Amino acid sequence: MKQHIMRFFIFTFLAFLAFVSCQQKSRKNTSKKSTKPEIEKLIIIADRFYDAKKSDSAFYYYNKVKFICNPLTDTENYIGSINRMADIQQSQWDYIGSESTITEAIPYLKHIKNPDLAWNTYVTLSINYLNTYDYKNALLYNKKALELKIKTWQKLASQNNIAVILMEEERYRESLEILLSLIKETEVTSNDQFYAKALDNIGFCYFKTNNLKEAEYYLNESLDIRQRNKWPFDLGKSYLHFAKFHKKSNPALAKRYMLLSYEQFSIINNVDERLSSLKLIIQNSSDKELKKHSILYVNLVDSIFEIKQKAKNQFAKIKYDSKKEKNENLRLKTYKAENELQIEKQKNRNTISYIIIALSLSLITVLYFYLTLRGNKEKIEATYNSETRMAKKLHDELANDIYHTMAFAESRNLALAENRVQLINNLEAIYSRTADISKEKCAIITDKNYVSALREMIAGFGTPNTSITINRLDSVNWQNIEKSNKATIYRVLQELLVNMKKHSNASLVGIHFKTSEKNIIINYTDNGKGIDLNNITFKNGLHNIENRILNIKGKIEIDSVADKGFKVFIKFPA
Repeated sequence: MKQHIMRFFIFTFLAFLAFVSCQQKSRKNTSKKSTKPEIEKLIIIADRFYDAKKSDSAFYYYNKVKFICNPLTDTENYIGSINRMADIQQSQWDYIGSESTITEAIPYLKHIKNPDLAWNTYVTLSINYLNTYDYKNALLYNKKALELKIKTWQKLASQNNIAVILMEEERYRESLEILLSLIKETEVTSNDQFYAKALDNIGFCYFKTNNLKEAEYYLNESLDIRQRNKWPFDLGKSYLHFAKFHKKSNPALAKRYMLLSYEQFSIINNVDERLSSLKLIIQNSSDKELKKHSILYVNLVDSIFEIKQKAKNQFAKIKYDSKKEKNENLRLKTYKAENELQIEKQKNRNTISYIIIALSLSLITVLYFYLTLRGNKEKIEATYNSETRMAKKLHDELANDIYHTMAFAESRNLALAENRVQLINNLEAIYSRTADISKEKCAIITDKNYVSALREMIAGFGTPNTSITINRLDSVNWQNIEKSNKATIYRVLQELLVNMKKHSNASLVGIHFKTSEKNIIINYTDNGKGIDLNNITFKNGLHNIENRILNIKGKIEIDSVADKGFKVFIKFPA
Protein backbone atom coordinates (compact mmCIF):
# COMPACT_ATOMS: atom_id res chain seq x y z
CA MET A 1 0.00 0.00 0.00
CA LYS A 2 2.78 2.44 0.96
CA GLN A 3 4.56 1.79 -2.35
CA HIS A 4 1.38 2.59 -4.31
CA ILE A 5 0.89 5.80 -2.35
CA MET A 6 4.48 6.91 -2.91
CA ARG A 7 4.18 6.20 -6.64
CA PHE A 8 1.00 8.24 -6.83
CA PHE A 9 2.65 11.16 -5.01
CA ILE A 10 5.68 11.07 -7.31
CA PHE A 11 3.56 10.83 -10.47
CA THR A 12 1.29 13.75 -9.54
CA PHE A 13 4.24 15.89 -8.40
CA LEU A 14 6.17 15.28 -11.64
CA ALA A 15 3.07 16.05 -13.70
CA PHE A 16 2.65 19.34 -11.88
CA LEU A 17 6.33 20.25 -12.37
CA ALA A 18 6.08 19.43 -16.07
CA PHE A 19 3.10 21.74 -16.46
CA VAL A 20 4.79 24.60 -14.60
CA SER A 21 7.96 24.10 -16.66
CA CYS A 22 5.95 24.35 -19.88
CA GLN A 23 4.37 27.57 -18.68
CA GLN A 24 7.76 29.05 -17.81
CA LYS A 25 9.23 28.05 -21.19
CA SER A 26 6.33 29.68 -23.00
CA ARG A 27 7.04 32.89 -21.14
CA LYS A 28 10.76 32.69 -21.76
CA ASN A 29 10.13 32.24 -25.49
CA THR A 30 8.99 35.87 -25.56
CA SER A 31 12.66 36.85 -25.23
CA LYS A 32 13.91 40.37 -25.41
CA LYS A 33 14.96 41.83 -28.72
CA SER A 34 18.75 41.97 -29.17
CA THR A 35 20.26 45.36 -28.36
CA LYS A 36 23.51 44.67 -30.25
CA PRO A 37 22.56 46.58 -33.46
CA GLU A 38 21.46 49.61 -31.45
CA ILE A 39 24.68 49.54 -29.38
CA GLU A 40 26.88 49.34 -32.49
CA LYS A 41 24.99 52.24 -34.10
CA LEU A 42 25.35 54.44 -30.99
CA ILE A 43 29.09 53.66 -30.69
CA ILE A 44 29.66 54.78 -34.32
CA ILE A 45 27.88 58.08 -33.58
CA ALA A 46 29.74 58.57 -30.31
CA ASP A 47 33.14 57.84 -31.90
CA ARG A 48 32.42 60.36 -34.66
CA PHE A 49 31.72 63.10 -32.13
CA TYR A 50 34.75 62.03 -30.05
CA ASP A 51 37.11 62.30 -33.05
CA ALA A 52 35.61 65.71 -33.89
CA LYS A 53 36.40 66.92 -30.32
CA LYS A 54 32.68 67.48 -29.65
CA SER A 55 32.92 66.35 -26.04
CA ASP A 56 29.33 66.94 -24.91
CA SER A 57 27.73 64.98 -27.74
CA ALA A 58 30.30 62.19 -27.53
CA PHE A 59 29.75 61.91 -23.76
CA TYR A 60 25.97 61.80 -24.27
CA TYR A 61 26.09 58.90 -26.74
CA TYR A 62 28.71 56.92 -24.82
CA ASN A 63 26.49 57.29 -21.76
CA LYS A 64 23.52 55.91 -23.74
CA VAL A 65 25.64 52.90 -24.74
CA LYS A 66 26.59 52.35 -21.11
CA PHE A 67 22.96 52.22 -20.01
CA ILE A 68 21.86 49.92 -22.84
CA CYS A 69 24.73 47.46 -22.34
CA ASN A 70 24.45 44.55 -19.97
CA PRO A 71 27.81 44.75 -18.12
CA LEU A 72 28.00 40.94 -17.87
CA THR A 73 27.19 40.07 -21.50
CA ASP A 74 28.31 43.26 -23.33
CA THR A 75 31.28 43.85 -21.06
CA GLU A 76 33.74 45.20 -23.63
CA ASN A 77 31.30 47.79 -25.03
CA TYR A 78 30.30 48.71 -21.49
CA ILE A 79 33.89 49.26 -20.30
CA GLY A 80 34.97 50.90 -23.59
CA SER A 81 32.18 53.48 -23.30
CA ILE A 82 33.03 54.20 -19.66
CA ASN A 83 36.71 54.67 -20.56
CA ARG A 84 35.82 57.21 -23.25
CA MET A 85 33.45 59.06 -20.91
CA ALA A 86 36.14 59.26 -18.22
CA ASP A 87 38.68 60.41 -20.82
CA ILE A 88 36.33 63.21 -21.92
CA GLN A 89 35.82 64.36 -18.34
CA GLN A 90 39.57 64.23 -17.77
CA SER A 91 40.19 66.39 -20.85
CA GLN A 92 37.85 68.99 -19.34
CA TRP A 93 39.80 68.96 -16.03
CA ASP A 94 36.96 67.18 -14.19
CA TYR A 95 39.29 64.70 -12.52
CA ILE A 96 36.92 63.84 -9.64
CA GLY A 97 34.05 63.19 -12.06
CA SER A 98 36.35 61.15 -14.28
CA GLU A 99 37.44 59.05 -11.31
CA SER A 100 33.80 58.46 -10.32
CA THR A 101 32.94 57.35 -13.86
CA ILE A 102 35.95 55.09 -14.44
CA THR A 103 35.49 53.20 -11.16
CA GLU A 104 32.17 51.85 -12.51
CA ALA A 105 34.20 49.70 -14.91
CA ILE A 106 36.53 48.11 -12.34
CA PRO A 107 34.14 45.36 -11.04
CA TYR A 108 33.72 44.03 -14.61
CA LEU A 109 37.36 43.98 -15.73
CA LYS A 110 37.62 40.33 -14.69
CA HIS A 111 35.05 39.43 -17.38
CA ILE A 112 36.98 40.80 -20.37
CA LYS A 113 39.57 39.08 -22.56
CA ASN A 114 41.00 42.24 -24.11
CA PRO A 115 43.77 43.57 -21.79
CA ASP A 116 43.86 46.91 -23.67
CA LEU A 117 40.57 47.94 -22.06
CA ALA A 118 41.85 47.13 -18.58
CA TRP A 119 45.09 49.01 -19.33
CA ASN A 120 43.13 52.09 -20.46
CA THR A 121 41.03 51.91 -17.31
CA TYR A 122 44.04 51.72 -14.97
CA VAL A 123 46.00 54.44 -16.79
CA THR A 124 43.03 56.85 -16.89
CA LEU A 125 42.45 56.25 -13.19
CA SER A 126 46.13 56.82 -12.38
CA ILE A 127 46.13 60.15 -14.27
CA ASN A 128 43.10 61.28 -12.26
CA TYR A 129 44.90 60.41 -9.01
CA LEU A 130 48.07 62.18 -10.24
CA ASN A 131 46.15 65.39 -10.95
CA THR A 132 44.43 65.25 -7.56
CA TYR A 133 47.80 64.71 -5.80
CA ASP A 134 47.00 61.16 -4.69
CA TYR A 135 50.40 59.81 -5.72
CA LYS A 136 50.04 56.55 -3.80
CA ASN A 137 47.01 55.42 -5.82
CA ALA A 138 48.48 56.85 -9.02
CA LEU A 139 51.48 54.51 -8.58
CA LEU A 140 49.24 51.60 -7.57
CA TYR A 141 47.15 51.64 -10.77
CA ASN A 142 50.17 52.08 -13.04
CA LYS A 143 51.68 49.01 -11.40
CA LYS A 144 48.39 47.15 -11.98
CA ALA A 145 48.61 48.18 -15.64
CA LEU A 146 52.15 46.74 -15.84
CA GLU A 147 50.92 43.36 -14.54
CA LEU A 148 48.63 42.92 -17.55
CA LYS A 149 49.58 40.98 -20.71
CA ILE A 150 49.95 44.11 -22.82
CA LYS A 151 52.03 45.37 -25.76
CA THR A 152 55.59 46.61 -25.29
CA TRP A 153 54.72 50.27 -25.91
CA GLN A 154 52.00 50.07 -23.25
CA LYS A 155 54.48 48.72 -20.72
CA LEU A 156 56.94 51.52 -21.61
CA ALA A 157 54.17 54.13 -21.29
CA SER A 158 53.23 52.80 -17.84
CA GLN A 159 56.88 52.89 -16.77
CA ASN A 160 57.13 56.48 -17.99
CA ASN A 161 53.99 57.34 -16.01
CA ILE A 162 55.55 55.85 -12.89
CA ALA A 163 58.69 57.93 -13.47
CA VAL A 164 56.58 61.12 -13.79
CA ILE A 165 54.71 60.31 -10.54
CA LEU A 166 58.05 59.74 -8.77
CA MET A 167 59.19 63.15 -10.03
CA GLU A 168 56.06 64.72 -8.54
CA GLU A 169 56.96 63.04 -5.25
CA GLU A 170 60.51 64.47 -5.61
CA ARG A 171 61.97 60.96 -5.79
CA TYR A 172 64.22 62.04 -8.66
CA ARG A 173 66.87 59.33 -8.42
CA GLU A 174 64.26 56.53 -8.62
CA SER A 175 62.60 58.31 -11.53
CA LEU A 176 65.94 58.80 -13.28
CA GLU A 177 66.72 55.09 -13.04
CA ILE A 178 63.48 54.21 -14.86
CA LEU A 179 63.87 56.96 -17.50
CA LEU A 180 67.45 55.99 -18.37
CA SER A 181 66.32 52.41 -18.97
CA LEU A 182 63.49 53.65 -21.21
CA ILE A 183 65.75 55.50 -23.71
CA LYS A 184 67.59 52.25 -24.36
CA GLU A 185 64.44 50.73 -25.88
CA THR A 186 63.96 50.84 -29.65
CA GLU A 187 60.23 51.56 -29.26
CA VAL A 188 61.14 54.76 -27.39
CA THR A 189 63.99 56.01 -29.63
CA SER A 190 61.94 55.38 -32.77
CA ASN A 191 59.08 57.55 -31.46
CA ASP A 192 60.27 61.19 -31.47
CA GLN A 193 57.54 62.46 -29.13
CA PHE A 194 58.02 59.70 -26.56
CA TYR A 195 61.82 59.93 -26.82
CA ALA A 196 61.82 63.74 -26.42
CA LYS A 197 59.55 63.45 -23.36
CA ALA A 198 61.89 60.93 -21.74
CA LEU A 199 64.98 63.07 -22.52
CA ASP A 200 63.30 66.18 -21.08
CA ASN A 201 62.35 64.37 -17.86
CA ILE A 202 65.89 62.93 -17.56
CA GLY A 203 67.34 66.40 -17.88
CA PHE A 204 64.99 67.76 -15.23
CA CYS A 205 65.85 64.87 -12.83
CA TYR A 206 69.58 65.57 -13.31
CA PHE A 207 68.89 69.24 -12.61
CA LYS A 208 67.09 68.34 -9.38
CA THR A 209 69.99 66.09 -8.33
CA ASN A 210 72.50 68.92 -9.04
CA ASN A 211 74.11 67.26 -12.06
CA LEU A 212 73.83 70.41 -14.16
CA LYS A 213 76.07 69.31 -17.02
CA GLU A 214 74.03 66.18 -17.73
CA ALA A 215 70.83 68.13 -17.14
CA GLU A 216 71.66 70.74 -19.78
CA TYR A 217 72.67 68.08 -22.29
CA TYR A 218 69.42 66.10 -22.05
CA LEU A 219 67.23 69.22 -21.92
CA ASN A 220 68.86 70.49 -25.13
CA GLU A 221 68.52 67.11 -26.85
CA SER A 222 64.80 67.09 -26.07
CA LEU A 223 64.33 70.72 -27.13
CA ASP A 224 65.96 70.07 -30.52
CA ILE A 225 63.53 67.27 -31.31
CA ARG A 226 60.53 69.29 -30.18
CA GLN A 227 61.53 72.41 -32.12
CA ARG A 228 61.88 70.36 -35.31
CA ASN A 229 58.39 68.95 -34.87
CA LYS A 230 56.85 72.16 -33.49
CA TRP A 231 54.69 70.57 -30.80
CA PRO A 232 53.26 73.42 -28.66
CA PHE A 233 52.61 71.42 -25.49
CA ASP A 234 55.97 69.64 -25.59
CA LEU A 235 57.81 72.88 -26.38
CA GLY A 236 56.03 74.55 -23.47
CA LYS A 237 57.29 71.78 -21.17
CA SER A 238 60.87 72.14 -22.41
CA TYR A 239 60.81 75.95 -22.00
CA LEU A 240 59.32 75.56 -18.49
CA HIS A 241 62.13 73.19 -17.46
CA PHE A 242 64.77 75.52 -18.96
CA ALA A 243 63.21 78.41 -17.04
CA LYS A 244 63.63 76.50 -13.79
CA PHE A 245 67.15 75.43 -14.82
CA HIS A 246 68.33 79.06 -15.40
CA LYS A 247 66.27 80.68 -12.62
CA LYS A 248 69.20 81.14 -10.24
CA SER A 249 72.14 81.29 -12.66
CA ASN A 250 70.61 83.53 -15.34
CA PRO A 251 67.28 85.16 -14.26
CA ALA A 252 66.90 87.11 -17.52
CA LEU A 253 67.22 83.97 -19.64
CA ALA A 254 64.93 82.14 -17.26
CA LYS A 255 62.34 84.91 -17.66
CA ARG A 256 62.55 84.56 -21.44
CA TYR A 257 61.91 80.81 -21.22
CA MET A 258 58.98 81.43 -18.87
CA LEU A 259 57.33 83.73 -21.40
CA LEU A 260 58.02 81.28 -24.23
CA SER A 261 56.47 78.50 -22.16
CA TYR A 262 53.37 80.57 -21.46
CA GLU A 263 53.11 81.41 -25.15
CA GLN A 264 53.21 77.75 -26.25
CA PHE A 265 50.64 76.65 -23.67
CA SER A 266 48.38 79.53 -24.72
CA ILE A 267 48.46 78.30 -28.35
CA ILE A 268 46.70 75.08 -27.30
CA ASN A 269 44.82 76.78 -24.44
CA ASN A 270 46.16 74.37 -21.80
CA VAL A 271 45.00 76.27 -18.74
CA ASP A 272 46.77 74.18 -16.08
CA GLU A 273 50.16 74.56 -17.74
CA ARG A 274 49.52 78.26 -18.45
CA LEU A 275 48.96 78.72 -14.74
CA SER A 276 52.24 76.91 -14.00
CA SER A 277 54.10 79.28 -16.37
CA LEU A 278 52.34 82.37 -14.98
CA LYS A 279 53.22 81.33 -11.45
CA LEU A 280 56.93 81.35 -12.36
CA ILE A 281 56.60 84.65 -14.23
CA ILE A 282 54.93 86.30 -11.21
CA GLN A 283 57.69 85.06 -8.92
CA ASN A 284 60.24 86.74 -11.20
CA SER A 285 58.35 89.98 -11.96
CA SER A 286 58.03 93.35 -10.24
CA ASP A 287 56.07 96.61 -10.40
CA LYS A 288 53.65 96.95 -13.30
CA GLU A 289 54.65 93.65 -14.86
CA LEU A 290 53.92 91.85 -11.58
CA LYS A 291 50.51 93.48 -11.34
CA LYS A 292 49.72 92.65 -14.98
CA HIS A 293 50.59 88.98 -14.65
CA SER A 294 48.93 88.69 -11.23
CA ILE A 295 45.65 90.00 -12.63
CA LEU A 296 45.99 87.60 -15.54
CA TYR A 297 46.65 84.74 -13.12
CA VAL A 298 43.58 85.56 -11.01
CA ASN A 299 41.36 85.90 -14.05
CA LEU A 300 42.65 82.63 -15.43
CA VAL A 301 42.01 80.87 -12.11
CA ASP A 302 38.46 82.21 -12.06
CA SER A 303 37.98 81.21 -15.67
CA ILE A 304 39.29 77.68 -15.17
CA PHE A 305 37.10 77.23 -12.10
CA GLU A 306 34.06 78.35 -14.07
CA ILE A 307 34.94 76.10 -17.02
CA LYS A 308 35.58 73.09 -14.79
CA GLN A 309 32.38 73.65 -12.83
CA LYS A 310 30.37 74.10 -16.02
CA ALA A 311 31.82 70.94 -17.54
CA LYS A 312 31.28 69.03 -14.32
CA ASN A 313 27.64 70.16 -14.12
CA GLN A 314 27.04 69.40 -17.78
CA PHE A 315 28.44 65.88 -17.56
CA ALA A 316 26.51 65.26 -14.35
CA LYS A 317 23.31 66.48 -16.03
CA ILE A 318 23.86 64.19 -19.02
CA LYS A 319 24.33 61.22 -16.68
CA TYR A 320 21.29 62.20 -14.61
CA ASP A 321 19.04 62.75 -17.64
CA SER A 322 20.20 59.48 -19.16
CA LYS A 323 19.49 57.60 -15.93
CA LYS A 324 16.10 59.26 -15.65
CA GLU A 325 15.29 58.38 -19.26
CA LYS A 326 16.40 54.80 -18.72
CA ASN A 327 14.24 54.46 -15.61
CA GLU A 328 11.26 55.87 -17.49
CA ASN A 329 11.83 53.48 -20.40
CA LEU A 330 12.15 50.57 -18.02
CA ARG A 331 8.91 51.60 -16.34
CA LEU A 332 7.09 51.79 -19.67
CA LYS A 333 8.56 48.48 -20.85
CA THR A 334 7.57 46.85 -17.58
CA TYR A 335 4.04 48.22 -17.88
CA LYS A 336 3.77 46.97 -21.46
CA ALA A 337 5.17 43.54 -20.56
CA GLU A 338 2.72 43.26 -17.68
CA ASN A 339 -0.20 44.03 -19.99
CA GLU A 340 1.00 41.46 -22.53
CA LEU A 341 1.40 38.81 -19.87
CA GLN A 342 -1.95 39.55 -18.27
CA ILE A 343 -3.90 37.76 -21.03
CA GLU A 344 -1.58 34.75 -20.91
CA LYS A 345 -1.82 34.63 -17.13
CA GLN A 346 -5.61 34.74 -17.33
CA LYS A 347 -5.61 31.77 -19.72
CA ASN A 348 -3.31 29.77 -17.52
CA ARG A 349 -4.97 30.68 -14.24
CA ASN A 350 -8.00 28.43 -14.71
CA THR A 351 -5.90 25.51 -15.90
CA ILE A 352 -3.56 25.83 -12.93
CA SER A 353 -6.54 26.11 -10.58
CA TYR A 354 -8.08 22.92 -11.98
CA ILE A 355 -4.79 21.07 -11.64
CA ILE A 356 -4.31 22.28 -8.06
CA ILE A 357 -7.87 21.30 -7.16
CA ALA A 358 -7.42 17.87 -8.75
CA LEU A 359 -4.10 17.37 -6.99
CA SER A 360 -5.57 18.53 -3.69
CA LEU A 361 -8.57 16.18 -3.95
CA SER A 362 -6.30 13.31 -4.91
CA LEU A 363 -3.95 14.02 -2.03
CA ILE A 364 -6.84 14.35 0.42
CA THR A 365 -8.31 11.03 -0.76
CA VAL A 366 -4.98 9.25 -0.53
CA LEU A 367 -4.22 10.78 2.86
CA TYR A 368 -7.68 9.81 4.14
CA PHE A 369 -7.23 6.16 3.22
CA TYR A 370 -3.63 6.16 4.40
CA LEU A 371 -4.43 7.72 7.76
CA THR A 372 -7.48 5.47 8.22
CA LEU A 373 -5.40 2.37 7.58
CA ARG A 374 -2.62 3.59 9.81
CA GLY A 375 -5.09 4.52 12.56
CA ASN A 376 -6.72 1.09 12.43
CA LYS A 377 -3.33 -0.55 12.50
CA GLU A 378 -2.24 1.55 15.49
CA LYS A 379 -5.50 0.71 17.32
CA ILE A 380 -4.94 -2.99 16.71
CA GLU A 381 -1.33 -2.73 17.91
CA ALA A 382 -2.36 -0.67 20.96
CA THR A 383 -5.10 -3.20 21.84
CA TYR A 384 -2.66 -6.07 21.42
CA ASN A 385 -0.02 -4.35 23.59
CA SER A 386 -2.61 -3.50 26.25
CA GLU A 387 -3.88 -7.09 26.31
CA THR A 388 -0.30 -8.36 26.48
CA ARG A 389 0.49 -6.09 29.43
CA MET A 390 -2.74 -7.06 31.19
CA ALA A 391 -2.04 -10.76 30.65
CA LYS A 392 1.48 -10.35 32.02
CA LYS A 393 0.21 -8.40 35.03
CA LEU A 394 -2.47 -11.01 35.75
CA HIS A 395 0.09 -13.77 35.41
CA ASP A 396 2.71 -12.05 37.57
CA GLU A 397 0.38 -10.84 40.30
CA LEU A 398 -2.54 -13.33 40.40
CA ALA A 399 -1.62 -16.64 38.73
CA ASN A 400 1.00 -17.61 41.31
CA ASP A 401 -1.25 -16.64 44.22
CA ILE A 402 -4.17 -18.65 42.74
CA TYR A 403 -1.90 -21.65 42.17
CA HIS A 404 -0.60 -21.55 45.77
CA THR A 405 -4.15 -21.15 47.08
CA MET A 406 -5.32 -24.16 45.06
CA ALA A 407 -2.36 -26.19 46.31
CA PHE A 408 -3.16 -25.12 49.86
CA ALA A 409 -6.80 -26.20 49.50
CA GLU A 410 -5.79 -29.60 48.11
CA SER A 411 -3.05 -30.34 50.63
CA ARG A 412 -4.70 -29.11 53.82
CA ASN A 413 -7.63 -30.36 55.85
CA LEU A 414 -10.27 -27.69 55.41
CA ALA A 415 -12.28 -29.17 58.24
CA LEU A 416 -9.91 -27.41 60.57
CA ALA A 417 -10.97 -23.86 61.39
CA GLU A 418 -7.50 -22.40 61.07
CA ASN A 419 -7.07 -23.80 57.54
CA ARG A 420 -10.44 -22.41 56.49
CA VAL A 421 -9.45 -18.98 57.85
CA GLN A 422 -6.14 -19.12 55.97
CA LEU A 423 -7.94 -20.07 52.75
CA ILE A 424 -10.41 -17.19 53.14
CA ASN A 425 -7.52 -14.74 53.78
CA ASN A 426 -5.74 -15.95 50.63
CA LEU A 427 -8.91 -15.52 48.58
CA GLU A 428 -9.45 -11.99 49.99
CA ALA A 429 -5.87 -11.06 49.02
CA ILE A 430 -6.48 -12.32 45.46
CA TYR A 431 -9.74 -10.37 45.29
CA SER A 432 -7.99 -7.22 46.59
CA ARG A 433 -5.29 -7.45 43.92
CA THR A 434 -7.92 -8.05 41.25
CA ALA A 435 -9.71 -4.89 42.41
CA ASP A 436 -6.43 -2.92 42.30
CA ILE A 437 -5.74 -4.00 38.71
CA SER A 438 -9.30 -3.10 37.78
CA LYS A 439 -8.86 0.35 39.29
CA GLU A 440 -5.63 0.90 37.35
CA LYS A 441 -7.31 0.13 34.04
CA CYS A 442 -10.67 1.78 34.58
CA ALA A 443 -11.72 4.98 32.81
CA ILE A 444 -10.85 8.25 34.58
CA ILE A 445 -13.49 10.86 35.28
CA THR A 446 -12.10 14.31 34.28
CA ASP A 447 -15.26 16.42 34.37
CA LYS A 448 -16.67 18.42 37.30
CA ASN A 449 -16.74 15.22 39.39
CA TYR A 450 -12.95 14.79 39.08
CA VAL A 451 -12.22 15.88 42.68
CA SER A 452 -14.72 13.40 44.11
CA ALA A 453 -13.36 10.60 41.90
CA LEU A 454 -9.75 11.42 42.87
CA ARG A 455 -10.63 11.57 46.58
CA GLU A 456 -12.51 8.27 46.34
CA MET A 457 -9.60 6.59 44.55
CA ILE A 458 -7.09 7.76 47.18
CA ALA A 459 -9.36 6.81 50.06
CA GLY A 460 -9.83 3.34 48.55
CA PHE A 461 -6.22 2.48 49.41
CA GLY A 462 -6.86 3.12 53.11
CA THR A 463 -7.07 0.09 55.41
CA PRO A 464 -7.43 -0.40 59.16
CA ASN A 465 -3.63 -0.54 59.23
CA THR A 466 -3.00 2.33 56.79
CA SER A 467 -4.31 5.85 57.38
CA ILE A 468 -4.37 8.27 54.39
CA THR A 469 -4.81 12.03 54.83
CA ILE A 470 -5.59 14.42 51.95
CA ASN A 471 -4.85 18.14 52.48
CA ARG A 472 -6.14 21.12 50.47
CA LEU A 473 -7.34 19.08 47.49
CA ASP A 474 -10.19 21.56 47.02
CA SER A 475 -7.77 24.55 46.95
CA VAL A 476 -6.75 23.67 43.39
CA ASN A 477 -8.93 25.06 40.59
CA TRP A 478 -9.20 21.72 38.76
CA GLN A 479 -11.70 23.15 36.24
CA ASN A 480 -8.91 25.19 34.58
CA ILE A 481 -6.52 22.25 34.27
CA GLU A 482 -6.43 20.27 31.02
CA LYS A 483 -8.13 16.88 31.04
CA SER A 484 -4.93 15.08 29.99
CA ASN A 485 -3.05 16.63 32.93
CA LYS A 486 -5.80 15.61 35.37
CA ALA A 487 -5.71 12.06 34.04
CA THR A 488 -1.91 12.00 34.42
CA ILE A 489 -2.08 13.16 38.07
CA TYR A 490 -4.78 10.57 38.77
CA ARG A 491 -2.58 7.75 37.38
CA VAL A 492 0.59 9.02 39.11
CA LEU A 493 -1.07 9.13 42.55
CA GLN A 494 -2.69 5.78 41.88
CA GLU A 495 0.66 4.20 41.02
CA LEU A 496 2.33 5.76 44.09
CA LEU A 497 -0.41 4.30 46.31
CA VAL A 498 -0.18 0.88 44.61
CA ASN A 499 3.58 0.85 45.21
CA MET A 500 2.99 1.92 48.83
CA LYS A 501 0.53 -0.90 49.37
CA LYS A 502 2.80 -3.50 47.75
CA HIS A 503 6.18 -2.54 49.12
CA SER A 504 6.25 0.03 51.93
CA ASN A 505 4.07 -1.35 54.74
CA ALA A 506 3.31 2.27 55.62
CA SER A 507 0.85 3.04 58.40
CA LEU A 508 0.50 6.74 57.58
CA VAL A 509 0.29 8.42 54.15
CA GLY A 510 -0.07 12.18 53.55
CA ILE A 511 -0.89 13.88 50.22
CA HIS A 512 -0.75 17.67 50.26
CA PHE A 513 -1.92 19.92 47.37
CA LYS A 514 -0.87 23.57 46.91
CA THR A 515 -1.17 26.27 44.23
CA SER A 516 1.96 28.40 43.71
CA GLU A 517 1.95 31.20 41.09
CA LYS A 518 1.33 29.33 37.81
CA ASN A 519 2.10 25.84 39.13
CA ILE A 520 0.36 23.07 41.06
CA ILE A 521 2.49 21.40 43.76
CA ILE A 522 1.78 17.93 45.21
CA ASN A 523 3.75 16.51 48.14
CA TYR A 524 3.39 12.79 48.78
CA THR A 525 4.79 11.36 52.07
CA ASP A 526 4.55 7.96 53.78
CA ASN A 527 6.26 6.47 56.82
CA GLY A 528 6.94 3.14 55.20
CA LYS A 529 10.21 1.29 55.05
CA GLY A 530 11.43 3.51 52.20
CA ILE A 531 13.78 2.45 49.44
CA ASP A 532 17.42 2.58 48.50
CA LEU A 533 17.36 4.78 45.38
CA ASN A 534 20.51 3.06 44.14
CA ASN A 535 18.83 -0.34 44.35
CA ILE A 536 15.13 0.11 43.57
CA THR A 537 12.98 -3.03 43.57
CA PHE A 538 10.11 -1.42 41.64
CA LYS A 539 12.24 0.68 39.24
CA ASN A 540 9.81 0.40 36.29
CA GLY A 541 6.96 1.84 38.35
CA LEU A 542 8.96 4.94 39.36
CA HIS A 543 10.22 5.30 35.79
CA ASN A 544 6.62 5.34 34.54
CA ILE A 545 5.72 7.98 37.12
CA GLU A 546 8.65 10.19 36.09
CA ASN A 547 7.77 9.89 32.39
CA ARG A 548 4.15 10.79 33.02
CA ILE A 549 5.13 13.98 34.88
CA LEU A 550 7.74 14.98 32.29
CA ASN A 551 5.15 14.53 29.52
CA ILE A 552 2.99 17.27 31.06
CA LYS A 553 6.09 19.53 31.33
CA GLY A 554 6.27 18.96 35.06
CA LYS A 555 9.04 18.28 37.55
CA ILE A 556 9.38 15.38 39.99
CA GLU A 557 11.81 14.77 42.86
CA ILE A 558 12.00 11.51 44.86
CA ASP A 559 13.57 11.46 48.31
CA SER A 560 13.88 8.23 50.24
CA VAL A 561 16.26 6.35 52.48
CA ALA A 562 15.82 2.71 53.48
CA ASP A 563 13.67 2.36 56.67
CA LYS A 564 13.04 6.13 56.81
CA GLY A 565 9.95 6.65 54.70
CA PHE A 566 9.27 7.76 51.13
CA LYS A 567 8.71 11.32 49.79
CA VAL A 568 7.78 12.58 46.33
CA PHE A 569 7.64 16.24 45.21
CA ILE A 570 5.61 16.96 42.06
CA LYS A 571 5.18 20.31 40.29
CA PHE A 572 3.39 20.92 36.97
CA PRO A 573 1.92 23.94 35.13
CA ALA A 574 -1.58 24.95 36.18
